[in-house]
Amino acid sequence: MITYEYPFNERIRTLLRLEDLFQKVASFMQRDGAQEHHVVLLTLFEILDVAGRADLKMDLIQELERQRQSLLAFRNNPEISEDALSGALYEIEHASAALLSLTGKIGQHLRDNDWLMSIKSRASIPGGVCEFDLPSYHYWLHQAPGFRREALLAWLQPMLPLRDALNIVLRLLRASGRPENHVATGGAFQLMLGGSSSQMVRISMKLSDPYIPEISANKYALNIRFTRPDSDHRPRHCDQDVEFGMTFCNL
Repeated sequence: MITYEYPFNERIRTLLRLEDLFQKVASFMQRDGAQEHHVVLLTLFEILDVAGRADLKMDLIQELERQRQSLLAFRNNPEISEDALSGALYEIEHASAALLSLTGKIGQHLRDNDWLMSIKSRASIPGGVCEFDLPSYHYWLHQAPGFRREALLAWLQPMLPLRDALNIVLRLLRASGRPENHVATGGAFQLMLGGSSSQMVRISMKLSDPYIPEISANKYALNIRFTRPDSDHRPRHCDQDVEFGMTFCNL
């Protein structure tokens, strides 16, 4: 199966972008190559830019507290596992406390590092991090993999509370919906939402189906137009009936 997620507001859009960036960091961090570690550093710069919203930390803290209060209502419910409930509450409380302990803007430790900021400014220029532009960075990339990884982990560590908090919120968001099966007649699907409070829609399809959903939506209407890639991977309109699963998610 392949799933496409479409957020209905900027807050969820930001969380999805950060999730994707943190996943890239985790993947490339495990490898030893200098180029892979270069990608990790550039991705940390992207996280720095995306997480620059002043209210992001407080938004996450408030959402975690709201979810904690919701879970507390299930205390002493015989149909709910106390161990699972206690584990979920501990995870939320731990993530919230870690966020609260962060001082200043997220990623401020990176902004305060002049050497990193010089790399960041050059990285915005195509080909701007060549050895003749940044010889000190060229030297760093030629150090042992363990040395580079240790430095990358030190730069990543202060941002892990953000990663852990958004992972919890997105996991709860994805688990909130119930999937339903639909058919897009002639490759098009429309649904009136009537002011729905949903925050995200998930479209799931068989990976073997050569169709790609192009989604546009707000709280009043959802429109999906399915395309299929041609031999050059360019999307072409699909006029066939397409089966798909759809899940509306809301915290």
